[in-house]
Amino acid sequence: MSTTSQANLRPLYATRALMRHWLLIFIALYGVFNLLPFLAPVLMKIGWPGGGNAIYTFYSALCHQMAQRSFFLFGQHNMYTLDQLPVMLTGNTGTDTLLLRNFRGNDVLGWKVAWSDRMVSMYAGIWLVGVVYWGASRVRPQRPISIWRFGLLALPMVIDGSTHMISDTLDGLTTGFRYQNTWLASLTGHVMSDSFYTGDALGSFNSWMRLLTGLLFAVGAVWLVFPLMDRYARATLVDIDTKIEQVNEAQRRLSAQREQLLNQVHHLGG
Repeated sequence: MSTTSQANLRPLYATRALMRHWLLIFIALYGVFNLLPFLAPVLMKIGWPGGGNAIYTFYSALCHQMAQRSFFLFGQHNMYTLDQLPVMLTGNTGTDTLLLRNFRGNDVLGWKVAWSDRMVSMYAGIWLVGVVYWGASRVRPQRPISIWRFGLLALPMVIDGSTHMISDTLDGLTTGFRYQNTWLASLTGHVMSDSFYTGDALGSFNSWMRLLTGLLFAVGAVWLVFPLMDRYARATLVDIDTKIEQVNEAQRRLSAQREQLLNQVHHLGG
């Protein structure tokens, strides 16, 4: 094959490799995307605040980063309640949200992960379920779930997130119905401890709901989108292989014609 033909085929071969290995590429790149929020507290701990703050700032576009709903590393606890944080709340939801968002940690309490526990469960959940999907798809092609099934899996997170937003907006961060959860305590006869019903710390009802609803959303999103991506990738591979074969066939015909022409010239010269 001529150098020109090889150059013409390089984009096709590159696209073919991308389509063939798209899921592994996604898992690798998305894995880095999920690890960076955990790198931020590491950088703050080792004394590189420039790198840590850059990560906090980048991920702040994706998350509220409120400290009472975030994991902490290198401190006394993995999560803190509002009264354990060195933040003087004003009672104004907007102001308090910014105060909690801006507190990134210290040497005593540790440093928070660059996004909240809900984002950890949702984004990391997509990565974990994606790995499961990769293993399942190697056994046999997976069919996408229906839109209404995806809706059922996403609905708990929508309800959980929207009720939190309504509670925070109408009643404040410390007095809302999703902070105290007195309705749940009444429904369950107060069988759990106060720390389960109140607040957002690890092990509380709110914490469990963010974890579970994020994972449910991840399952729905992966099993809706990834099979469709697989179908597109397989169809694209067929098209690319057809084009490559067409180019190779054209090159073979051209080579045969050139060889025939050379033979004719040779006979005429003889």
